[in-house]
Amino acid sequence: MNLLVKCNFYHQLPTPMAMCSSFCPRIPNHVGGRPIYQLPITPLNYVPFKAFSSQTPSSSAEANEAPSTVGFLGLGIMGAPMAQNLIRAGCDVTVWNRTKNKCNPLISLGAKYKSSPEEVAASCDVTFSMLADPQSALDVACGKHGAASGMSPGRGYVDVSTVDAATSKIIGGHIKSTGALFLEAPVSGSKKPAEDGQLIFLTAGDRSLYEAVAPLLDIMGKSRFYLGDVGNGAAMKLVVNMIMGSMMASFSEGLLLSEKVGLDPNILVEVVSQGAISAPMYSTKGPSMIQSLYPTAFPLKHQQKDLRLALGLAESVSQPIPIAAAANELYKVAKSHGLSDQDFSAVIEALKSKLQDPEN
Repeated sequence: MNLLVKCNFYHQLPTPMAMCSSFCPRIPNHVGGRPIYQLPITPLNYVPFKAFSSQTPSSSAEANEAPSTVGFLGLGIMGAPMAQNLIRAGCDVTVWNRTKNKCNPLISLGAKYKSSPEEVAASCDVTFSMLADPQSALDVACGKHGAASGMSPGRGYVDVSTVDAATSKIIGGHIKSTGALFLEAPVSGSKKPAEDGQLIFLTAGDRSLYEAVAPLLDIMGKSRFYLGDVGNGAAMKLVVNMIMGSMMASFSEGLLLSEKVGLDPNILVEVVSQGAISAPMYSTKGPSMIQSLYPTAFPLKHQQKDLRLALGLAESVSQPIPIAAAANELYKVAKSHGLSDQDFSAVIEALKSKLQDPEN
């Protein structure tokens, strides 16, 4: 399948390939070790993007006659920069958000606005959604004037929200009942990677839609994985965020313990960052945590939500995850003390004596 993405200028589109070698096509040029496509402007000012996969696409596939239009629902910490990257790449983007004023910065960049998810879906070939939690994702996709109401055969819906597999399957069922295609594509990454187009997409669902939107995913991310049936992408994202939440809780313990025994926690951050357990999360968040500063990149309430969903996933397959369960309790304590909208690194506050609840 070919997509035509409207561009208003000559653009060299960064197109990072999926980490799995089976997804890698032959790329004609490389810059700084990162493959790019050089995209010439055609007389109609449309740039054709040819989707790729591990299989050779049919040579008879024809480009759509009309330019691709892209909808984006949900313009929060993650959704806004993702939509912005699409706009800046020259895509024809239509946006919606419950709070309309969040649309204004994107409208000023050239986005169109519709007053409901239904209207966005009805006017766009492909609609992305990035919502805060499963209920919001369901409401926007399946509720009154939801995206499903505007879907029809030939259109696609890509949910990049973090939800549980059951919710994703419900949304997918509603979308597919209209004859449209569905892809779940939760992302690994927070605010800065979203701004920099460095997200990791964990996709599952309709393979042809995956291949069609691959160039759009590559604008917003550095890599993408296709994981098969709907539910697998959601499950992978929950496992990843379960690990991340547990890591942050353990790191918080280490910072506080080092300080209590007279060590410099700043040096601990340096030591950890140079060793086998190094992770960007530690070096980027550690210095701020030491100063009790938690600028929000990934809200604590969302981390706790993901841990809760991961616990449910583990229970469904009878897999004990006691470390994640203990971490979840810490995040709940932090939430109870008004830290829900702080960055998830604020979980360290739950370990400080002033926040410890007697029953915990």
